Amino acid sequence: MRVNDIITEAEGETIKTNEDLQNILTGCNGDSIEITIIRDENKINKTVKPIKNMVGVYLIGAWVRDSCAGIGTITYYDSDKNYFSALGHGICDCDTSKLMPLESGEVVKANISGVTRSKSGKAGSLNGYFTDTKIGDLTKNTPIGIYGTATDNYTFEGEKIQLAEAGEIKTGKAEIYTTINNESIQSYAIEITRICSKNPKSNESFVIKVTDEKILDECGGIVQGMSGSPIVQNGKLVGAVTHVFLNEPQKGYGIFVENMVKSYED
Repeated sequence: MRVNDIITEAEGETIKTNEDLQNILTGCNGDSIEITIIRDENKINKTVKPIKNMVGVYLIGAWVRDSCAGIGTITYYDSDKNYFSALGHGICDCDTSKLMPLESGEVVKANISGVTRSKSGKAGSLNGYFTDTKIGDLTKNTPIGIYGTATDNYTFEGEKIQLAEAGEIKTGKAEIYTTINNESIQSYAIEITRICSKNPKSNESFVIKVTDEKILDECGGIVQGMSGSPIVQNGKLVGAVTHVFLNEPQKGYGIFVENMVKSYED
């Protein structure tokens, strides 16, 4: 087996969780089992012989990940099509940086209780906890962002805003909308310093620099959890924050909102 293999079946049974796989291993009594994996979109069948460890548990020598969780920011909600887009980049495996396949997922509201400041060489983070307020279900995990449908009983607050086309975005003053220290959503001053890529598949469309003193003082610049924070210029939604520059955390990348919309429609 290789890194990024996706286990779909074992002994003819569908595998969706670590527990599903462990139950098969527990019942094998050391006999070889047949597993089915997906590797680079190809289905492959393998025979694996589990080995009992020192505490009597059968293992196959693989680190299996079946879920992940984290804090991020929703960029926009399309009320006409009832979908939202978030992050501006995909959810990737924390060890391999590969895009994780999505079977299902939920987006819930989070309360931000504090911030770990970014510093040169290390990205900070928004810290908080998940609530029981469900926003919606995830439907797509793409390199351009994650997408989902809103639940019937969740209401997105705020006014509608016009989307900017990539050609309208210029270097100069702009603002991001985000939440820090459990405050309400607020706007903070930034500058768009460089337009980088017109590639519709890129999530590194332009470079931003945080100029707002409050963000710089409390966060040190851009931190993890701000991914997806909407960027507004001249009254239009132009994109979202996607990445921080590790050596200059007051700077980072933004993605054209046009790319996020096209990725959903593809």
